[in-house]
Amino acid sequence: MLPRRALGRQLRKMRLREGITQSGAARVAEVSPQSYGRLEDGRQTKVTDLAMNALCNAFSSTDEERSIVLDLAQVIRKSAKFDGGWWLSQRVSVSNSFSDFVTLEESATHVFSWETCLVPGLLQTREYRRALLWAEFPEMPSHQVESTLDVVARRQQLLNKADFHFEGLIAESVLTTAIGGPAVLADQLSHLLEVSHRPNVTMRVVSRRANDQVGVVTGPFVLFDLPPMPTSRLRQAPVVYMEGHFGRIYLEDESDVAEYARVRERIRRTAYSEEDSGALVLAALKELNNE
Repeated sequence: MLPRRALGRQLRKMRLREGITQSGAARVAEVSPQSYGRLEDGRQTKVTDLAMNALCNAFSSTDEERSIVLDLAQVIRKSAKFDGGWWLSQRVSVSNSFSDFVTLEESATHVFSWETCLVPGLLQTREYRRALLWAEFPEMPSHQVESTLDVVARRQQLLNKADFHFEGLIAESVLTTAIGGPAVLADQLSHLLEVSHRPNVTMRVVSRRANDQVGVVTGPFVLFDLPPMPTSRLRQAPVVYMEGHFGRIYLEDESDVAEYARVRERIRRTAYSEEDSGALVLAALKELNNE
């Protein structure tokens, strides 16, 4: 989980600065060396404010460093409650590797999604998503398909949150890629028109003739903007997510995230306005209905 890794990095930085061994830090926290090692590695282990304060004392942390550590510990404990929550109760449908994504999605104040081939997940209809599942997993049992679709529907409830904003930019070709056939695509385009009128949803289309095709080069990605830490109000760094050949990738390095933030701005500049994007979706829908 991302906050665990952030806490591990912070503790390791302070410990090394003071020249304290992991065994020494374990004695301070009153845990086994193995448990402390898991803590710095960002793996699952118990995180208490008592232990974090003791470590901060031993590491001569500044007030700001202590606030960061305690805030991360609070986020981790809150996420631990999520670990028994709705998406991991759907264990067949939500893999462990995807739980980080759902945690980020639930925590974010703003989600930017760039898609070159598909409608973003939070804007997909049930039948559109069903067609994608059948295409990717033709042997998936029907009960698992339905369970996965239920998870998607549950995720989409985020669009009802007033303090959550979703910004989806899609390549123009998405409007004519008949996932599930013309009828499914027509229903999906109608849904895009409907959901794009929500005040917390931005849906824009990028022309295939745009002068800057940086989005084609980078491929699809999601950028999560996270709220400030709960107590100190310090800013949490954004996180980038993408799916690659070797699986799901999360980028947390400041320079990497900054590069994708620049790409986001370039894609935004090439996109049609919301009004013109809606007109394009409507035109594609009319063409489908006339076929």
